[in-house]
Amino acid sequence: MSSSQASVIVETISPGVGPPVTTANRYRSTVTLYIENADKSKTPSGWSTRKEDGADKDTTFAFQPGVGLIEGWSQGVLQMKEGERAWLHVPAAMGYGGSPMGSRGGAFYIPANSDLLFDIEVLGIEGAEL
Repeated sequence: MSSSQASVIVETISPGVGPPVTTANRYRSTVTLYIENADKSKTPSGWSTRKEDGADKDTTFAFQPGVGLIEGWSQGVLQMKEGERAWLHVPAAMGYGGSPMGSRGGAFYIPANSDLLFDIEVLGIEGAEL
């Protein structure tokens, strides 16, 4: 796959009014992960921080772009602002590639070579007031 075919697409759901996300900070977020099918439909992966999307309770996920994340997540959130909610369309090559994650029948499962779709809202810098 050429690099021009493997790129993250950020589709804004609701714009953010805060500063742009940078690699210098850790951020709080709410996230639901889907597998994006070839027809652009989505299949739940089983991983979410939102009760409405299957989590036991609403929680936040802390992250720092470029630190311990898949390449597609980092590239996508660096195109966002604090307070923004967006769909991150991540091609398999920038996700988990040929490695499956989780286990079939477990809490979550992502087959090998899956394109990913994150519904992510960047709430703000970790430790900062809302």
